[in-house]
Parts: sequence; C-alpha cells; structure tokens
Amino acid sequence: MDSAQRSTKGEKSSQNERARNLRILKTLGRHLWPSTSLHPDAASLKARVVLSMGLLVSSKLITIQVPFLFKDIVDKLNVPPDAFLTGAVALPLSLLVGYGVARTTATAFQELRNAVFATVAQKAIRKVSRDAFVHLHDLELDFHLNRSTGAVSRVIDRGGRSINFVLSALLFNIVPTALEMGLVAYILSVQCGWKHAGVALGTVGAYTVFTILITQWRTQFRKDMVRIENEASGKAVDSLLNYETVKYFGNEEHEADRYDQSLRDFQEAGLKTQTSLSLLNAGQNAIFSLGLSSIMVLTALDIQAGLASVGDLVLVNGLLFQLSIPLFFIGSIYREVRQALVDMEAMFDLKDLQPKVTSPPHALPLVLPPALPPSLPPSLPPGPEGIVFEDVSFAYGPHQILRECSFKVPYGQTVAVVGPSGCGKSTLLRLLYRFYDVDGGSIQINHQDIRDVPLPSLRRALGVVPQDTLLFNDTIYYNIHYGNLLASRAAVETAARKAQIHESILRMPQGYETRVGERGLKLSGGERQRVAIARAILKDAPMLLCDEATSALDAATEGEIMHHVKVLGQGKTTLMIAHRLSTIQDADKIVVLDQGRVVEEGSHQELLARGEGGRYAELWEMQQKHHAVRGGGEEEEAEEEEEEEARRLKRKAAYDVRLRGNDGRKI
Repeated sequence: MDSAQRSTKGEKSSQNERARNLRILKTLGRHLWPSTSLHPDAASLKARVVLSMGLLVSSKLITIQVPFLFKDIVDKLNVPPDAFLTGAVALPLSLLVGYGVARTTATAFQELRNAVFATVAQKAIRKVSRDAFVHLHDLELDFHLNRSTGAVSRVIDRGGRSINFVLSALLFNIVPTALEMGLVAYILSVQCGWKHAGVALGTVGAYTVFTILITQWRTQFRKDMVRIENEASGKAVDSLLNYETVKYFGNEEHEADRYDQSLRDFQEAGLKTQTSLSLLNAGQNAIFSLGLSSIMVLTALDIQAGLASVGDLVLVNGLLFQLSIPLFFIGSIYREVRQALVDMEAMFDLKDLQPKVTSPPHALPLVLPPALPPSLPPSLPPGPEGIVFEDVSFAYGPHQILRECSFKVPYGQTVAVVGPSGCGKSTLLRLLYRFYDVDGGSIQINHQDIRDVPLPSLRRALGVVPQDTLLFNDTIYYNIHYGNLLASRAAVETAARKAQIHESILRMPQGYETRVGERGLKLSGGERQRVAIARAILKDAPMLLCDEATSALDAATEGEIMHHVKVLGQGKTTLMIAHRLSTIQDADKIVVLDQGRVVEEGSHQELLARGEGGRYAELWEMQQKHHAVRGGGEEEEAEEEEEEEARRLKRKAAYDVRLRGNDGRKI
C-alpha cells in the first residue's frame, strides 16, 4: 500500500470517527435537552438544565473576582509597616472578608449546580442503559449464542458510566472553560495590555493543540485495553459458568493460564497507556510553566517601569492560575471524553445491530380458537387449524438442518417429533418460537404465517418446557411466578403441586423463598425441570411445546410428570420433542425425522406395524434393547435415582465453594 492509499484510508477512518462521535453527542444532546416524547417530565429536566447553567455562570463571575480582591489586598498592604502603627492606613478587613466570601460562594454555587444537574444525568443514564438492555433482548438468539455474556455486560456497564461523564463535561467543563478563557484574555488586555493577553492565548492554544494531538495518538492504547479487558472478562465469566466442566477434566491450571495470558496482554496495554499519559502530563506542565513565566516577566518589567503595581503581579499570577484550573481540566476532560466515547461507541455499536427477527409493521395479533374442554376427546373441529410446517428448510450457516420438512399439528391434538440426535427436532421449536426465521417454506398457526404476526402475540400463545432449564439467581417462587407475573401465590403453589415439586420445596430450609443459585445450581436437574414445568403450567398458554421435558428425571418421576403434562395438554395444541419413545406412545400422531426430513407419520401402533422397514420401529427396538441390557424396571430406576442424587450433591458442593472463601467465611 503506497503513501497516497494510506493517507486516503486514514482520512476515511478519521471522517468515520468524527461522524460516529458527532452521532453520539447528538444522542446525548437529546437527553440533555429532552423532548416530551423522550421524557414525560421534559419540562422539569429542561428547568434543571437552565438552573444549572445559571449557577455555573454565577460561579464563574464570582470566581473571576477573586484575583481582583487579592490584588487590592496586596496593594493596600504594600505600605511601610509604620503606616499601620500611626493609623495612616487601616487593615483592608472588608477586602479580606470579601475574598473569603467570594471563594465560599463560588464553591457553594458549583456544588449546588452538581446537585441540581444530577437528576438530568442519572435519568439519561437510566434511559440509555435501559434502551440498550431492551435492544439486547430484541436481538435474535444467534447473537447471544455467538457473543460472550461477560463482554456484553461490561460494554453496557462502561457505556452507562461514560454517559454521566460526557454530559457533565459538555455542560460544566468545555463551554465554561472557553468562557473563562475569553474573560481572562479580555481582563488581561484591559488591565495589562495586549502582550499579556497574547501570551495567555498563545499558552492556551499551544496547550490545547498539544493535548489533542497526543491524546489522539494514545487513544489507540485505550482501545486495546478495552478490547483485551472484554476478552479477559469473557474468559473469566465463561470459565466460572462452566465450573463443573473444568473440574470434570481437571483443567484448572489450563483455565488459569488462559486467564493469565489475557491479564498479561492487559498489563502490556496498560503500561503503554500509562507511559503515554506521563508524556502528556510532562508536556502540558512544560507549556503552562513557560507561559506563566513569560507573562510574569512582562508584568515585572511593567512594575519596574512604573506602569503596574505589585498587586498587578499578584493579579496576573492569580488569573493565570485561575485559568490553569479549567485548563488542566480541559486536558483531562478531553482525554476522558475520548476514552468515554470509545466506551460509548461499543454500546452504541450494540444498539446499531438490527434484529434479524422482527414484528412486521401493522401486523395483526395471532387469532386462536378457544381451547377444547379437557373433558372432550381431542379432535379437530371444522374451521380452526393448529400448527402447520410447510416445506420448512433451515440451515445454521453452512450446515443444513431441515430440508423441506412438512407436517401438521392439528388443533387440540398432541403431536410428538422423534428421531436420532442432530436430526433437527429442537430446531423446529426454535423456529416456531421465532428465535430464527425459516430459510424456506413457512410455519402457520391457525392459517396465519407466524412471520406476519407480532412477536409478543405469538409468544404469549406458546407455553414452553425447554430441554435445558436455566433459572434466575433468585427464589424458587420468583422462578415459577415468572411464568405469569400476574398470578397469585395460591396459583403458583397449585402449579408446583401439578409439577410434583411442591413437597420438595416445603422440605427446603426457606421453602418457596429458597434461592436457587446461579443458573439454578443449588437444585438437581430434575428439580430444575419440574420448576420449568410448573412455570409452563402457570402460563397456561393455548399451545404447549415440550422439548424432552422429562430428560432429566428418573423413571418413577417421569411417569408422574408425563401424566400431568398430558392433563395440562388436554384440549390444547401440543408439540412434543422426545428422545425416550416410551413417553409419547399416547400421542395422537408421531412424526419421525431423519436428516432433516419427515420420513414417517402415524400413531405409535401404526408405526410399529410397519416392522423392520420403518425408522420408528427401528428406534423403538434399539431403546427396548438398551432398556433390557441395563436391567430395566426397578434396577434402572434405582440406578437413575442414584446418579441423580450424585449430580445434585456435586452441584450443591460447587455452589457452596463459590459462596464461601477458603476459610469457610461467606464471601
């Protein structure tokens, strides 16, 4: 790449960065001076901004008087000592008191300004952070599967903190500093002459240019630190979330080495950042000291020529040091604003990601017929139609999962989908829930393409019991109640009874208020699954989706749970994904998938009747042989219960280790 190409590329990068920063500042400006559509209390927030600016200007006007008071005090005291003894000159008490009052008042106005503006800044942080959080939930499942949770969390965290800093910098540092610089230059030109003003402005200009150039150069180091910190945080969180896997394979040292490598990279980036900061600080101090010395020399020459008093020397010194406060801040503010913009850029980049799965504009809600009364046998009444998969094709990247898959789940009936691992069974549920959209074909519910239905309307109609149940790090009551946040406590307990977990909960130390730990780690796999079933029962959606709902349960509990699932599904349109064929023998229809295609359909008896040539019969025979080899019946049940108890004890021990330090104290 020649120099011309590098120059063009650099110019485009600089233009993109300026455009991005301008967009961020415009967004913040809308929060600084909000419209009624953005904030219901916009008038109150605007009043606070105006009051804050008034306090700011008042504080600056008072602050600029302090050097003048100091000058007058020095001039009044610059007399022979015996003048005070003879009473010819009185102590300038009023000036001394005024000096103290001015400094106190200026500081009080500044603190009052901060208190008044705090509401504006905090509401902006809340609004932007909430919008980013909501946007993350709007993004498709693919984003969350491919992005580190720890890294995303840190992006929002740092971005939120940066909002307060940038807003305060805009309102209380950049504009006021420019105002104060103008006032100081004007006062120096009137009081001392244009040379003094020229030196002051030259010092400020050189200081500002140097600060901007060096800060732009060192911003790359800050970006590297942010990137490496995100990676380190993501690795740490991922390792801790997979605590059991690390222990299973004895890879603690490997995880420590991976994390240490990230820390080593962060250390190197941190050293570069600190070294460049030292260079910046040294240059800033050299420029300011040179400017201060020059203006002091000019004033001393004026005193020698009789054109100025000793008080003028104090005035010039005071004004320059008065200017040094915002000047030093402007350097720091510029550095921090650049760094804050880097942090905010990552958060706004997240917000710029467009969801691939969205609700179409002006979409009509999903229309469903009423559920069939549980007392009636499942049947398909004229008119309403259940779920229809029509020539559905789908691929994860280059891997084709479903190929022109077609079948129906009739209204009010239960259909089970079975097949070997990896044939696309669980993918069907993800497509139905619109975590992804189909690549080809369509999925319809009651004659409505689900892509033409608002997402909230679709998902309200679907109750789900997933294969892998992840619970919130909260109480058992909260996790069950999550299925219907409007449900009463009695309804929650009723759902728990139907899911066969109520008695287990009551045996826990705090009952329903027992915290389940991160991802439900304190509960066994079976308990977590039953909480998920209780949650689906509480939601009471007209359609039920079960993804191997009893996969984590022992044989005895599996039978009880399946009984309640069947009761729950009576009169509802139910789609079940199953691995254990014994759990779906009573389904109205069984669909057999193989390599992403529907190869068989029919009832359990119909499919078995096809004999050796049928795929379902083959799967059934394999599972029956496996059951026989393991001993079947009570022996299998005892073995499964023993394994389940061992898993529960391992999880509880791991959870206790994470809650307590090495000395046994709670962290």
